[in-house]
Amino acid sequence: MKLIPFIWLTIILVTQAAAAAPYDIDYQVSVDPQSGLAQVTVALTGKELPSRLTLHIDPQRHLNFASEQPFESDDDELVWRPQAPTSKLRYDFVIDNKKGRDSYDSMITADWAVLRSDKLIPPIAAKAKSGLKSRATLLFKMPDSWSSAAPYEALQEQDNHYRIHDPGRRFLRPKGWLILGEIASRQDIIAGTNVRVAAPRGQDIRLQDTLAFINWTLPAIKKLFPQIPSHLLIVSAPDPMWRGGLSAPNSLFMHGDRPLISGNRTSSLIHELVHVGTSIHGTQYSDWIVEGIAEYYAVQILRRTGGISNYRYEQALSALAKWGEESEELLTGSSSGATTARAVTLLHHLDLELKQKSDGKVGLDNIAKELADSGGTVTVKDFIAIAERWAGSELKALEPIKVRIED
Repeated sequence: MKLIPFIWLTIILVTQAAAAAPYDIDYQVSVDPQSGLAQVTVALTGKELPSRLTLHIDPQRHLNFASEQPFESDDDELVWRPQAPTSKLRYDFVIDNKKGRDSYDSMITADWAVLRSDKLIPPIAAKAKSGLKSRATLLFKMPDSWSSAAPYEALQEQDNHYRIHDPGRRFLRPKGWLILGEIASRQDIIAGTNVRVAAPRGQDIRLQDTLAFINWTLPAIKKLFPQIPSHLLIVSAPDPMWRGGLSAPNSLFMHGDRPLISGNRTSSLIHELVHVGTSIHGTQYSDWIVEGIAEYYAVQILRRTGGISNYRYEQALSALAKWGEESEELLTGSSSGATTARAVTLLHHLDLELKQKSDGKVGLDNIAKELADSGGTVTVKDFIAIAERWAGSELKALEPIKVRIED
């Protein structure tokens, strides 16, 4: 009789283990430089699969869907109903995409392609049984002379093949920047992060300088924002790619002509690394917080690591304060250069006030760390509440903002 409970427990555990068996997602991407397209196959394999996948597509870039399993599409949404044990969805993706009049944030040439994998594979919402999880890989098929760089662990048994890692997500899909083609790269382990910098071959982009700069600054960034991922890819490319920096999960893009340190003693590269480390996003009125924090630490990290003296640091803050006078409003939908500069001035004053109130024990670092720990969207009210909680009282530096949001 004593064996009966044990037998039932064994049956329950075996049943749960079987129910929790993960399914595999294989993303296969064939790149054709002549057509400017990537042919994408999403292949699912397992005893149990999600009953429905909803893809939030860009109808101008995601084209020609096909599958042996049922699917229906309506403008910017496609619903696919996979069926075990194996299902495949195929489509074409237009790689070229303009950002502004003459620049691109995604493009392909005869020799290379730079794009984001989370645009290539659109956001996907999965309907599946509770506890059903996935494993995912990403494979590129390209011209023989091409290779790839992605912000993921490479599988040793096959070139251009990666394992997707995204803790907390049940349905895995790739995210972040990619570079494909005839490329050059440099790689090192820095502060526990596998850092790779890559660019098209023959473009005179100083990859080793960039890697050395990261080796110098990343430990200080990671001390402040330990959320910096285990794999970090920095992609660089020449015109007509966007002449600035653009961050994404586990990665960032930086135009090949951007200096590591600008004449005003800020760093676009550190700015984007802070975005990667914080993973915070603004609302209609709080983009200044996100951009201001990134720019503030673009100067602050240089000071902390000895890249600039305290005197040059003060000069940089003064220059940003003067530039910020050109902005009339912080609470805007998108933080321009002048608005970001104005935000840095406010954050600097906030840091000074917090330190004064706490005898140096509390500063902007505490607020920035808490925001990064939470991640996601930050609102103006959240920011004020966190700052006042750390201060233990209201803050004069935030009074102009409080008045605006209470109007």
